[in-house]
Amino acid sequence: MTFLVRAARPADIQPLYEMAKLTGGGFTNLPPDRKALRAKLDRSAQAYARTDDEIGDDLFVFALENCDRSEVRGTAQIFSQVGLTWPFYSYRLTTLTQHSQELGKTFRAEMLSLVTDLEGSSEVGGLFLHPSERAGGNGLLLARSRYLFIAMHRPRFGDRVLAELRGIIDEKGGSPFWDGIAGRFFGMNFQDADYFNAIHGNQFIADLMPKHPVYIAMLEDSARKVIGLPHPSGRAAMRMLEAEGFGYEGYVDIFDGGPTMTARTDRVRSIADAREFALDRLETGGTEMLLATGKLQDFRCCLGAAKIADGRIGIDPGAARLLGVEPGDRIWAVER
Repeated sequence: MTFLVRAARPADIQPLYEMAKLTGGGFTNLPPDRKALRAKLDRSAQAYARTDDEIGDDLFVFALENCDRSEVRGTAQIFSQVGLTWPFYSYRLTTLTQHSQELGKTFRAEMLSLVTDLEGSSEVGGLFLHPSERAGGNGLLLARSRYLFIAMHRPRFGDRVLAELRGIIDEKGGSPFWDGIAGRFFGMNFQDADYFNAIHGNQFIADLMPKHPVYIAMLEDSARKVIGLPHPSGRAAMRMLEAEGFGYEGYVDIFDGGPTMTARTDRVRSIADAREFALDRLETGGTEMLLATGKLQDFRCCLGAAKIADGRIGIDPGAARLLGVEPGDRIWAVER
């Protein structure tokens, strides 16, 4: 099968909705709500249509298409800069050290502090693959295509990039982290809060969340044990992020306690190593690479064999057909 990552279109609403129903909750960027998904696609269309290089409050939605069947089987997103319209909240794990001379003891208390440290960062998120397509490198293609898009449109993105991984969700669809902290203040369960956030944004967090640090020792074991842990389905994504140069620096999601991974944008492997070429020739064989072409709404990315020598690149004819390129066209490449 041949797969291509491209800019999402308004006509993709139905497959996105069908995939959103499969997420199992806790997936804020892909809510199972047609109105919310339509708003995302409309906002994305506006971002793709804006041709200047100014950084703004953009959302880019991508679709993974099975070209053999003309079916959308995955999606991913990039937010060009978080925290412009609404504050971007995270919890930050911190430590307070205190010493008692009388007792001759030093005490270290771990705390969760509500912060907006990551405002201004770009965010990669909303990645979801249809369960039947989670093999053959599709997750890698979908995830890393976003970094090629950033490299190809670098002025439109921030100097730091983050990725929020979904936290631990129990068998009933609840969040031990939410129940241990925020649920006590909001009077709603995790599913309701997560859905409200997906549809209306998280301003209600600013209105109702206590601003004082939370001492971790005062939380129930069920909440303490999940802080900074990814959902089992997100462990592979965490490994991919680490391979790209992302790290966990103590920031966690305010809803489910999942880890927030961060990196300097220009040090992300797929951005730092990406190179632009004029396509020299079509030929079979070579090293498998991520290959991309097109500006904004014309962006296309696939996996394909390529040979680079003396600053020139040749790619296999199948990849050229997927990308719609011929010798002389500009393409970007990075090793898989």
